[in-house]
Amino acid sequence: MAEKFASRRNIDFLISEVFDVVSLNRFPYFKDHDEETFKMILDTAMKISADMMFPYFKEMDVNPPYWENGKVHVCKKAMVPFLKEMGEGGWIQAEKPYHIGGQQLPLAIKDLAYFLFGAANYSMHVYQMLTAGAANLIYQFGTQEMKDLYLEKMYSGKWQGTMALTEPDVGSSLGDLTTTAQPTDQGYYLIKGQKIFISAGNSDAADNVIHLMIARLKNGQVGVPGISLFVVPENRINENDELEYNDVQCGGIEHKLGYKGSPIVQLTMGEENNCRGWLVGEQGKGLAQMFKMMNEERVNVGIGAISKISGAYYAALEYALQRKQGRKPDQKDPAMPMVDLIEHADIKRMLLFQKAVMEGSLALATQISLYQDLVTVEENAEENEMLADFLIPVLKTYPSEMGILATSAAIQIHGGYGFCGDFPVEQYYRDIRIDPIHEGTTGIQGQDILGRKVSLKKGKAFELYVNEVEKTIAQAKAYPELGKQTDSLQVAVQLMKDLTAELIAKKARITNEAFLADAVLYLEFMSQIAIAWQWLKLMIASVRALKSEPSDQDKAFYQGKIFTGRYFFDYELIKIHSLAIRLRSDDKVTVEMTREYFAD
Repeated sequence: MAEKFASRRNIDFLISEVFDVVSLNRFPYFKDHDEETFKMILDTAMKISADMMFPYFKEMDVNPPYWENGKVHVCKKAMVPFLKEMGEGGWIQAEKPYHIGGQQLPLAIKDLAYFLFGAANYSMHVYQMLTAGAANLIYQFGTQEMKDLYLEKMYSGKWQGTMALTEPDVGSSLGDLTTTAQPTDQGYYLIKGQKIFISAGNSDAADNVIHLMIARLKNGQVGVPGISLFVVPENRINENDELEYNDVQCGGIEHKLGYKGSPIVQLTMGEENNCRGWLVGEQGKGLAQMFKMMNEERVNVGIGAISKISGAYYAALEYALQRKQGRKPDQKDPAMPMVDLIEHADIKRMLLFQKAVMEGSLALATQISLYQDLVTVEENAEENEMLADFLIPVLKTYPSEMGILATSAAIQIHGGYGFCGDFPVEQYYRDIRIDPIHEGTTGIQGQDILGRKVSLKKGKAFELYVNEVEKTIAQAKAYPELGKQTDSLQVAVQLMKDLTAELIAKKARITNEAFLADAVLYLEFMSQIAIAWQWLKLMIASVRALKSEPSDQDKAFYQGKIFTGRYFFDYELIKIHSLAIRLRSDDKVTVEMTREYFAD
């Protein structure tokens, strides 16, 4: 079993040398924090990850939750103390205001702590992550009575939270959902229907599960306008302040490819016509409200994917440093000793790929978190919110899709051993495969960025993003050592502007289906540029640091950043040119192909 799953040194580099997160304390909301407190918080997160989570990484995979007599049984010896720690440490609501028990912590710090949790044991981490998202919906849209009833118990880790969207035969087409809500004169609605794929939707590690559920008002409008958001507890609180059954039944558990330690369940509501739900916010606004949590979870999925790449990368690196294998191509004498695996150029290529994807993506996650922190303190709130929203499809998708390749490379480095359960990389590979699917598939993210985000407010979000990248390019011009990368990104940005303008102009002349047919390729194109932007930032900080005569250990750290950045620009960014050729083509084979032609 590998001993390392993430780098604390890299996190310190991000918060102190690249993004200057401590500068947020100029705002009253964050004024109680400084660099020392940030590092203490992250040290604590690292300790929790190493001591409470990583030891159960394998066990929760080998012995997953099981369903028996309507209840899901999880690894309680791991989950109960972990959820207690999450509650007592204030991790679930860390970014929230003091008056509700929060720490007013920047999201940039909380998300990096969540990265550590995910790298140590994503299956364990997902329980409290989902509770945080569900509680946030109640905090934003619920009545004061709801907040008083649910938030303390959820923030304490005693009650689990979920979001319940997906239904049989509906999937991502949420406007077609069939779960209904019948109004009563008692202040609640009677909920009836089914939900599937509900992560942590039932568990014997929590006293109660609070579902944030979308449903259609019975006899209401069809489509999205008829959807509202409800709090539907597994067990409701009666007039005696006691928990009682709320007619929410767990009908089974899915058997999964990966992250097996967290159950995905099927729920049935209203079999006895007594499932009560309470309206959250306005009628008909359910999907818009739920997408607040969805966006939050898309960020979490992206960070979770990065965390899995990190775990696989450090396992592969450890193996490559220790395993003896063959000799270099120029060493022909069989009597010569075998070299460490890491001495082979192709092994270094695969390690560089993993490191480039992981560290570039983590930098992007921190960048987005900072935009969201500035929204919190209302500094250029509209612009920062647009920047964050514009980049969320990239963060959700790039590490998810590239993570499949990165964790596969980790297996490849291990050779045949990587395919076996003796080493952790095959588990990371299985665990990450869900990330391009849940919380909005890659196809949905592509349609979001091309079909909506680039045109949002007459292209304002796209313009803001271009300006951000061009600021970094301008900064990089002060460092001649980075001339090649600076020029490459400048060319890429011009190509991005030209290509996007061409596609938008073409939209008026073609069908929407044809316009969006290659939206995923456009998202890949945009993602390569976004990660290159972050790598140029990382390289600037590293070149700057090297000029200050660092220790030998720090010098190796910074040189590693520069070499990895060089790899990304030379091996990954260049892919945008072939993508641009495809995106400019008028040949829409995927639209013109018909179902009959797939026949044998």
